[in-house]
Amino acid sequence: MGPGDVLAFTVLMATLGALGVAFSPIGRALAERLRGKSRERTLDSGEVDAIRDELYAVHRQVEELAERQDFAERLLGQAREKGLLPPPKER
Repeated sequence: MGPGDVLAFTVLMATLGALGVAFSPIGRALAERLRGKSRERTLDSGEVDAIRDELYAVHRQVEELAERQDFAERLLGQAREKGLLPPPKER
């Protein structure tokens, strides 16, 4: 099997893959988007406000978790300094 055979096989597989994608639902969706026929729906202000409120709630939760992690790390560091915890094991 020479270099020409490998190239021919590669081109054949790429062509078959491109055809497979072109006729799949993903290919049809891409074609619609390229034609400008995408089914994008706009959000009304109530939906945008609800999404924004959820985003803020998640942001607050992440901040709270970060504070709790910092607190736990400080406690573990203090306990280790006082010799209350064994040193960490090496993996």
